[in-house]
Amino acid sequence: MGNLLHAIIEGAKAAIQSIFAHAMRSALTTLGIIIGVAAVITVVAVMEGLSSNISKELDDMGSDMVTLRAFTSPDQQMLGLSNKLNYNDFLQLKAKTDGVRDMTATMTAFSLGGSVTYGRKSTQTMITGTDSSYQNVVSTYPEFGRFLSQSDDLRRRRVAIVGSSVIKKLDMPENPVGEFINLSGDWFRIIGVAETRGQMFGFDQDNYIIAPFSTIRSLNGASATDNIDILFRPEADADLKGIQAQMRQILRKRHKLSGDDPDYFEFITAEKTRKQFDSITNSVTFVAAGVVGISLLVGGIGIMNIMLVSVTERTKEIGIAKALGATPQFILSQFLIEALLLSLFGGVIGLLLGYGLAALVGLSMPGAGSVTVPMWAIWLSFGFTTTIGVVFGLAPAVKAAKLNPVDALRYE
Repeated sequence: MGNLLHAIIEGAKAAIQSIFAHAMRSALTTLGIIIGVAAVITVVAVMEGLSSNISKELDDMGSDMVTLRAFTSPDQQMLGLSNKLNYNDFLQLKAKTDGVRDMTATMTAFSLGGSVTYGRKSTQTMITGTDSSYQNVVSTYPEFGRFLSQSDDLRRRRVAIVGSSVIKKLDMPENPVGEFINLSGDWFRIIGVAETRGQMFGFDQDNYIIAPFSTIRSLNGASATDNIDILFRPEADADLKGIQAQMRQILRKRHKLSGDDPDYFEFITAEKTRKQFDSITNSVTFVAAGVVGISLLVGGIGIMNIMLVSVTERTKEIGIAKALGATPQFILSQFLIEALLLSLFGGVIGLLLGYGLAALVGLSMPGAGSVTVPMWAIWLSFGFTTTIGVVFGLAPAVKAAKLNPVDALRYE
């Protein structure tokens, strides 16, 4: 045991000396390892940051919020059909569904075109009509002023809640409550400013205006009244699947769908959104794994080739070492440790490079979240690099250990 430990220590010293003696060659040898490890660390760090940010956003919006929207299958789209949910659907669901704490309807203001003007400034934004229940369902509350009231909706008042990005784009006062804005020719008075949410995936979550549902519905006209989304939040102890079954039965009965007819609507939950995102991240990770695998394979082949060259270059040195009493185990350990150190050196550089690239991606992609490198990714990277160092360094090490000292001393 002592002899083996001594051989490993001496082999490590010799390996380190050899690596530093050929520093440039050693660096180039590990390039494939560096690229592979940097790729996996970058992808994992960015995906972890995005996943964390998505979870936070879903929790802020209310992880129990459910969106019910119209769904048109690809086959129906090919036939020129377009399914819609109408306001009467919303009223029926609100009146007949048990276990729902809050429910609201939203409608996009197509008639206003998304154009908003204040003074000489104008910008494009998303204009949505809804009611007072919206703030409880979506957990969006005013930073200044107030939210919509039932009176605003009943009287079709031309009032609006604006997002913080709209205020910045229009150079409005920090607290613009009481100011008037022009929405494609119609004047609305600002009654509140929504709290800031920031950006996600480069999408500005604060670039919107909310107005009373009845007001937007009247401006859209009769032709657009049957195009809404329904948002609701179940009671704390309610069975979500049971609520969805109730709604499904009500809607199918209203539209006289037979048992074989597909639903013309779908339920979007936070869990479903998470699963969709997980599916995307798994696909990205799978592609990255292919890139990493190729890079590590190329890196491993590079290490093996350089080590074989090194064995050839140092044949006489090996012969002298054997003539002076060096055992095959010592020679084996020296070259094997050298290959392992080269691989680990590439892993360390790849780790640092990957973390730096992930930080740059996080800065350049708003909403990507903070850069997070989980420990499992670090251990996995070093596990791969160690395996590659041993596997691809074994053949050159065995070749060096088996050299005949007499033939080695005669080598020119």
